[in-house]
Amino acid sequence: MTATARPCALVPIADGTEEIEAVCVIDVLRRAGVEVVVACVGPGGVPATSPAVVASRGVRLTADVLLEDVAARDFDAIVLPGGLPGARHLRGSATLAAMLTAQDRSGRLLAAICAAPVVVLQAHGLLRGRGATCFPGLAAEMDPVSRRDDTVVQDGNLLTSQGPGTALVFALAIVGHLCGKQRRDEVAAQLLLD
Repeated sequence: MTATARPCALVPIADGTEEIEAVCVIDVLRRAGVEVVVACVGPGGVPATSPAVVASRGVRLTADVLLEDVAARDFDAIVLPGGLPGARHLRGSATLAAMLTAQDRSGRLLAAICAAPVVVLQAHGLLRGRGATCFPGLAAEMDPVSRRDDTVVQDGNLLTSQGPGTALVFALAIVGHLCGKQRRDEVAAQLLLD
C-alpha cells in the first residue's frame, strides 16, 4: 500500500454475526475513509446464495458482495465480527480460511472480536505463539499461551478484542493501524471518545 492509497478492509458476515460488532467496525472504518467491503458467508461456511443475513439479535444485514466474489482480492485488513453461530459459519468457510492464511502470511492486518479469535482464528492455527483476547466466556477455550485479559490486544499484524462493549475501541485501533494515530484521534473526537 502506498502512502496515498486508500486502505481497504474486508468484513465477512454470516447468519448469527454479532450486529453491534459488525456495524460498529464498518461505520468507524468508513468514517476514517477506509474502503470497507462487507461480504456474506453462507450457513456452515458454504458459499452464500444471497447477500442477506439475520444477525444474532434478529437484525437483518445486507452484505455488499458474496465472499467468493472477492476471494482473489487483497485487503489491507480482514476484520472478523463475533457472535454465535456467526463465528462458526465463518470458521466453516474454506474460502475464508484460505484468505485468512494468506492475509497472515503477507503480514497484513488480521482482526477479530468476541468469539472470532477462538472460534475462527485459533481453529485455523492463526493464534499460535501470539497474544490475543476474546469474549471472556470463551477465554477458557483459548490456548493459555495466547490468552490476554486486555480489552484490545495487538501482537504484530494480529488485533483482537473482547466483545460488543469493546467494539468502538477495537474499531479505532484498526483505524490507527491502517490510517495512523492522527486519523484515529480525529475519528475518536467525532465519536465523542477520548
